[in-house]
Amino acid sequence: MDIIIGIIMGIVEGLTEFAPVSSTGHLILTGHLLNFHGERASTFEIVIQLGSILAVVVLFWRRILTIFGLHKSEEKNSIGKLNVFHIAIGMLPFGIGGVLFYDTIKDVLFSPQTVVMTLVAGGVLMIIAEKFKPAPVANTLDQISYKQAFAVGLFQCLALMPGFSRSGATLSGGLLVGMNHRTASEFTFIMAIPIMFAASGKDLLESWSHLNSSDLPLFITGFVTAFVVALIAIKFFLSLINKIKLIPFAIYRFLLAIVFWIFIL
Repeated sequence: MDIIIGIIMGIVEGLTEFAPVSSTGHLILTGHLLNFHGERASTFEIVIQLGSILAVVVLFWRRILTIFGLHKSEEKNSIGKLNVFHIAIGMLPFGIGGVLFYDTIKDVLFSPQTVVMTLVAGGVLMIIAEKFKPAPVANTLDQISYKQAFAVGLFQCLALMPGFSRSGATLSGGLLVGMNHRTASEFTFIMAIPIMFAASGKDLLESWSHLNSSDLPLFITGFVTAFVVALIAIKFFLSLINKIKLIPFAIYRFLLAIVFWIFIL
């Protein structure tokens, strides 16, 4: 049963972590349907998140090296030349918010009721972003300005609330400050690497006591499944996002909120 749970939860994590649909909401709902709860389940979710973020590292390794000046960008006539300062500026608001409010949010707001509300709120923001976005001025990663990076970082703070979706918040923010869909998506994925490693690493250290050798098959299965599925899902999402935009994802969030209301609340 552990192997089956690992595969199912790994698939859900890999499919939803970087789509603007709330991986937290999907994992809570799936765990409820599988009767998989408690500290063991929470620690498992941290591990499979690391599998998903490893997929981003694999897919964007050239760009990551470029950010640190270890690889030459292939883009010509670029404006900002995406570098480590863009990432740091984008992370700053979320980092400050996380340090100040993370424990409070986790203790007070981490509930099914909050997830339902943030699923809806995130969907509304995505529709607003699509309806009121300006003409894009950043059509590649190297055209992102420091001001745009900081603005996206501010939107990312919304993802401190469970269920809001970090991807949904940053994609919406990217569109509203003049990025096209693909550029906002790629910036979201790259900015997720340090944030998710830091947050997941902190949670994993705090949950380490809940691990034992009998859990290895579950954790390894979930990690590998999430990694492989995320590799495929990210490539598919980047090829799709410029075509379908954000509104179909917003509608999906509304439907998920209804399902959440029926099965969880």
